[in-house]
Amino acid sequence: MSVKDMIKKSVLESGVFDQYNISSILVALAAALALGILIFLVYRRFYTGVIYSRTFAVTLVGMTVLTCMVTLAISTNVVISLGMVGALSIVRFRTAIKDPMDLVFLFWSISVGIICGAGLAEVAVILSFLITIGILLLDKMPVVSTPMLMVINADSSDVEEQILTAVKKYSKYSKVKSRNMSGERLSMIIELRTKQESELIKEANELEHMLSVSLLEHDGEATY
Repeated sequence: MSVKDMIKKSVLESGVFDQYNISSILVALAAALALGILIFLVYRRFYTGVIYSRTFAVTLVGMTVLTCMVTLAISTNVVISLGMVGALSIVRFRTAIKDPMDLVFLFWSISVGIICGAGLAEVAVILSFLITIGILLLDKMPVVSTPMLMVINADSSDVEEQILTAVKKYSKYSKVKSRNMSGERLSMIIELRTKQESELIKEANELEHMLSVSLLEHDGEATY
């Protein structure tokens, strides 16, 4: 018996396709598509990054359905699964993930696709419901005030102590993230938390030798 005959016998005569019919495949794909759309809507609603990427959100839907299709294919036969592993081993994901929450949604869509492809659509629905409720509850929880970055430019380094004094007056937390001096010119970036932004900006601008003061919000660690 040739290798070709062995593969044909393994695929066609093993009976593994008997466990799947057109209706069950359509149900699995429909469930994956519906849950993929749910993931898309949750991602769009709770995205907190700087720039929302609709392309990535749509990719979540496609990845859910494609993962379901791949799982349906490889679960029917060992030969097909080995071939699929070899084919997918050349695929490399090179896009940088900037927001950690993007990874959560990425693995969520992959997990739902695998679970639906395994014929456990009910489990995928329960999983998606729990994750959605969890994200909703965490979004409603009160958080510490958003840290801010104060960018300062002055034409004299003598003003540094006055700047720090003003910052401590209006902020309970502050940390100098960057300090650059070029001749007599001073540039500083200070991370702080305050609810009196206007008062702080006004007092800082009134200091002698001050050229410009900017206050920016950021939602994570800043590296300079």
